[in-house]
Amino acid sequence: MTGRRGRPRRRRIRIAGAVVVSFLVLVTAGAGWLYFRLNGNIDTFDADGLSKNRPGAGAAGQNVLVIGSDSRAGENGGLGGGEGDVGRSDTAFLLHVYGDRKHAVAVSIPRDTLVDIPPCRLPDGSWTSEQQHVMFNSAFSLGESAKGNPACTQNTVERLTGLRVDHTVVVDFAGFSAMTSAVGGVDVCVPKDVYQGDLNPHLGSRGQLLFSRGRQSISGQKALDYVRVRHGIGDGSDIGRIQRQQAFLSAMVKKVKSQGFDPTTLLPLADAATKSMTVDPGLGSASKMLSFAMSLKDIDLHDMKFLTLPWRYDGNRVAIVQPDADALWASLRADRTVDGKNAGKGAGKGGGAGGAGGTPSAPASAPVSGAGVKVAVRNGTDVTGLAARAAAVLTEHGFEVTGTTTARAGGASTTVIEFGPGEAGHARELARLFPGSYVRGAAADGITVTLGRDYDAAPSPGPSPPGPSPSAAPPPGTLSSDVVSGVRSADDDPCANLSYG
Repeated sequence: MTGRRGRPRRRRIRIAGAVVVSFLVLVTAGAGWLYFRLNGNIDTFDADGLSKNRPGAGAAGQNVLVIGSDSRAGENGGLGGGEGDVGRSDTAFLLHVYGDRKHAVAVSIPRDTLVDIPPCRLPDGSWTSEQQHVMFNSAFSLGESAKGNPACTQNTVERLTGLRVDHTVVVDFAGFSAMTSAVGGVDVCVPKDVYQGDLNPHLGSRGQLLFSRGRQSISGQKALDYVRVRHGIGDGSDIGRIQRQQAFLSAMVKKVKSQGFDPTTLLPLADAATKSMTVDPGLGSASKMLSFAMSLKDIDLHDMKFLTLPWRYDGNRVAIVQPDADALWASLRADRTVDGKNAGKGAGKGGGAGGAGGTPSAPASAPVSGAGVKVAVRNGTDVTGLAARAAAVLTEHGFEVTGTTTARAGGASTTVIEFGPGEAGHARELARLFPGSYVRGAAADGITVTLGRDYDAAPSPGPSPPGPSPSAAPPPGTLSSDVVSGVRSADDDPCANLSYG
């Protein structure tokens, strides 16, 4: 099977997730002598390419985008990376660390997922036009540079999720190989013998045996081969490969934790990890990385979760399944775990989850104030009069409704709030009237609310015009059983749930 522009996918790899382990390592690396060594390893990317139209900053949970690069530039050339020096990525996940700093979830985004890519900055300083319904991994390749375009991928993820990405990290081949060796190998499970021809279907023969069936510990080049092999294990799908990579990352985190805080092991791992990274300026030093890593040190293996963005096949591409995906992003915005628990800062002590966009919501008893804020309302359902009903509620709270219309495609299940430049704070205030709504940035000015069936089903607040009540509405972001059933914990058996199908 060939990738973009006919390049074989056989050399692609999903390596990004190992950076989670490096963050855990840096927790123990507080000594000044280590800072000097690690600081010189870390590269940063130019943040000028980040969108000026971003979701509001979070105050409770934190979001880190992790990207794997398969460029053959530098030390990666001998490790089976992609052809040429152009940075390419087939792996990305969004790591959400909850406000209680005791839970985390990594959401994998399949490389072939069809998404909209917003305008992105090219190496010459120009900006691209928005692209619609294109493969997710193409965002990283815009500009054809060796280091890829992490800012473009970050912009795409923020557009997709409505979540502000606090940090972005790119990890390369060489670093992943060195990290697996530094921990002394990672335990994996292989359901059948795997040969070179399974790794490279263009080889023309079965080739030599790479992995024997059964449990085994692997590192270095063998680890690279394992996480990128596709045709020799399970159902041969990319989704199945993602699940095996999640099992690999779970085992790697478990291995690091089992070794304890031994500097003789941790220093080589931290050294390898930082050498492999290109990060945003916010993580551009060992001390900054340590500060973030402190948020992971108390997470139990069982509370470190992995899952894949809800998906379905669309020909030979991947489409996003709704409303499951929107519910997932809503649960992260509300700092609710995959099993529906409130994990916001201060959870269990009277603290609440963050509001729309991740910032603290006003108390439910505080009035919503929309003075001076203009809002357009669209009915995304087939329920007659729903837009007028919402407009009455908005007007009661001081918002200026600029118009009510019917959306072109009806049947929306989840209410969507889109906000233009400078409107993030107003959108968060507005979202208090629409619990569980999906909030995201948009290129157009102003704020638009597209009503879903969730608004029609919400209980009336009483004597006020019909509309949702924050205190009466169900918890936002309730996940379906299909999503929950696909979740892996870091303490799961490495042989369990290794392939879709």
